[in-house]
Amino acid sequence: MLPGIKLFDMTGQTAIVTGGSKGLGEAIAAGLASAGANVLVTSRDENEAVAVADHVADEYGVKAIGMAADVTELMQVDAMVERALDEFGRIDVLVNNAGINIRGPIDDLDYEQFQQVQRINVEGVWLCSKAVVPHMKERKYGRIVNMASTLGVVGLANRTPYATSKGAVVQMTRALGLELAPWNVCVNAICPGPFLTPMNVPIAETEEAKKFIVGAVAFERWGELEEIQGAAIFLASPASSYVTGSLVTVDGGWTAR
Repeated sequence: MLPGIKLFDMTGQTAIVTGGSKGLGEAIAAGLASAGANVLVTSRDENEAVAVADHVADEYGVKAIGMAADVTELMQVDAMVERALDEFGRIDVLVNNAGINIRGPIDDLDYEQFQQVQRINVEGVWLCSKAVVPHMKERKYGRIVNMASTLGVVGLANRTPYATSKGAVVQMTRALGLELAPWNVCVNAICPGPFLTPMNVPIAETEEAKKFIVGAVAFERWGELEEIQGAAIFLASPASSYVTGSLVTVDGGWTAR
């Protein structure tokens, strides 16, 4: 008999979810826990990370820990990995979700804003991936799931910092997927479309956003947070064993047009 739905069982595995205290990160942490994974949730706000971890543990009966970690700080990234190993003894999954978006025309933005987006969205992904790779290589198993964006594959005006960063994440995903294939470590990216996350709430009610949602998204609505969970569970679980260097687009049909 073929394993079927059992391929999605993550019981006993450990997942690190960066930026997991709100929005898509919180939804992903809950989704992986629902599949049986123990979870380490990180955020720059320790109280928020702990609150999400406590909720996940209570809801799904797994072990979950929250801690503060800035993905741009090497010492904090190393501490995150050591905490996961100390608490769980293994790292099976890394979800690189921490990210920011600074919007505006290029002539209204300054270089520091551009750099800040690259530091978190690109360098943070690289640093966290580098930190877990030795452990995954040693065990000859691993899943790295990078949160890219539809703006990593298509353009949008007034988004040069963010689109640049997510395009880099797409290419990093492809390159690292090829690099780690000999160790059975799969590296893939999710490209979300317009989800109503805390990052997008400030623009949700603008006329520009409303016109975009109706004109560009086939479903003519924002994505609900729970709708990211299926892709995340698939890419984080044994079910994705023959998938690497790939993009899973969850965008309500935006990039199909």
